[in-house]
Parts: sequence; structure tokens; C-alpha cells
Amino acid sequence: MTDEPLRIVVADDQASVREGLVAMLGLLPDIDVVGAAADGEQALRIVEQTRPEAILLDLHMPVLDGIETTRKLAERHPDVAIVVLTTYDDDSSVLAALRAGARSYLTKDARRAEIAQALRGAVSGLSVLDPGVRATLLAATAEPRRPEPPRRDPPDGLTQREAEILSMIASGMANPEIAAELFLSSHTIKSHVNRIFAKTGSADRAAAIRYARQHGLG
Repeated sequence: MTDEPLRIVVADDQASVREGLVAMLGLLPDIDVVGAAADGEQALRIVEQTRPEAILLDLHMPVLDGIETTRKLAERHPDVAIVVLTTYDDDSSVLAALRAGARSYLTKDARRAEIAQALRGAVSGLSVLDPGVRATLLAATAEPRRPEPPRRDPPDGLTQREAEILSMIASGMANPEIAAELFLSSHTIKSHVNRIFAKTGSADRAAAIRYARQHGLG
């Protein structure tokens, strides 16, 4: 066991996010941010130069995306622990990142302590998955449920998923319950609900429920 701080690289194409992560993690006494990259190619160069123990990596990056960057890092630097931190928690992104060599997968609503724990755990060989990501992964690998027959096209440009969530709102379900039922993160459900409100002209859940009942969705 060493008392040396954990040396990490941060890679994210959004400057505000990247700088915020560097500043946030840099405040921790046992973490040393030795480099920051704005794209995948730059991340590979910085890892080659600094030889960190871990990298915190976004999936959506220019030049070389996060999946391909993960694959190249795993091939060239298998001793560097890769922790994905991204907004995407769909099953294709999760499975692609883990298959490419990522050890842990978090969404960007993770707290600083959770990110630091994932970095330390990944370096020790442990895998840390965001709860929503874990549910998505379990759903993707489980036997698929028989889908319900689709109804008519939803009104006002609602997608089938948004219509499904609106029906669940109308049945009295809260966002966390909907997230658990659909194996999605609370952040994803909140985004869907905001789009539902906008498309239906609903100011709140009560108005959305009235809309659902008027249109045969609740």
C-alpha cells in the first residue's frame, strides 16, 4: 500500500466540465490530476507522457470517440484503469465501453465522492457501476420481456417512450418508480418528463395527467 496520491488524467471535450472535474478532484489530498484532454487522440498522448494510474473518460469526444479511445488505451496501457463518466446510460453505450476495456461506468450526475471511489476501486481492480447503469446492464443481459403491442401514434409528436412514461405518470407513479420499472436512470426519466411537459403544454404533473386522460393515455 502506497501513500502516494492517485495519479489520474481527465478527458472531456467540454471545457467547463473538464475544468470543473480537474478542480473538484484536485481538491482531494489523495488524488493528483496530472493531465487533461479535450479529445481522444489528446488523451492517448497525455497518458503516454504522464503514465497515470487511471483516466476519467467521456464517451462523446471529437477526433477519437470514447469507445475507440478506451479500446486503444486498453491495448497500449493495460495497467491504466479506465473509468467512464458520461451522460449516456443506454445499454449499447454501457456494453460497448465495458467490452472495450472500461472498468467502471458512471453518469455525470455522480457526486465527487462517488467518482473518487470509482477511480480508487478501478485501480484496485474493482468495477463500479452507477445504479442506473447497473439496472440498464442487467436489463440488457436478461431475457427480453415480450413487448406490448403498439397503440396508435401518440399525439403532439410524443414518442412511444414518452407516451409510455406519460401513462405511468397518469397512474400515479413518481420518477424514481418509473426509472426502476424501465431500468433507466432518474436523470434520464427527468429529461423525458421535461420533454413531455413541453410537447403537451403541461405546466406540472397535474396538467400532464389531465392531458393523458383526455388523449386516452391514462
